[in-house]
Amino acid sequence: MGYVMNNHWLLAVSLGLLVHSPAFAIDSKYAAQLERSGCTQLSELQGCDITRTAQENAKAGFGAAAAVPPGSQGAPAGQSPVAGNWKAVDAGGGAVAEIHIDDMETVWVDGNEVQTSRNGGALVFSQGGRTYTFQSDRSLQGKDTWADGDAGERGAILPE
Repeated sequence: MGYVMNNHWLLAVSLGLLVHSPAFAIDSKYAAQLERSGCTQLSELQGCDITRTAQENAKAGFGAAAAVPPGSQGAPAGQSPVAGNWKAVDAGGGAVAEIHIDDMETVWVDGNEVQTSRNGGALVFSQGGRTYTFQSDRSLQGKDTWADGDAGERGAILPE
C-alpha cells in the first residue's frame, strides 16, 4: 500500500511541475534575431527587417534609436518622403485603392481623408478594413504595403 501511495504522490508532483513549467511563444533563434535587429513582432509586421542590425533598422525608422534628423531620409526638410500619388494593388496587379499624400502627410484614400499615425517610422492608416503602411525611409524599396486582416489579403503600394 505504501508503494501505491508513493506512486500517486510522485505522479501528482510530476504533473504539478509540468503545469507550472514556463511556456515560450517564440523559439530562441527567432528571439535572438529580434534582439539583434531591434525589432519587435509588431514592428516586423510593419516592415522592420530581422535580418538587419538594430542600427540599420533605426536608420529605417524602427526601434528605440529611430530618431532621425529631419530631412535625412531623402526628402527635403518640411516635405514628406511619401508625398505623392500611390496605388494599392492586389497580387494580380489590380487596383485596390488610390492614395494621395500631401507634404504635410494628410492622406486621402479614394478621395476620402483618413486619420494617420506613426509607428516605428512608418506612416500608418486604415480605411475600409484595410491597413496601409508607408515606410518613411525610401531606400526600403517594396516595403510599402496594405493588408486586410478580415479577408486575409495583402499587397503592395506602388507610386503612380
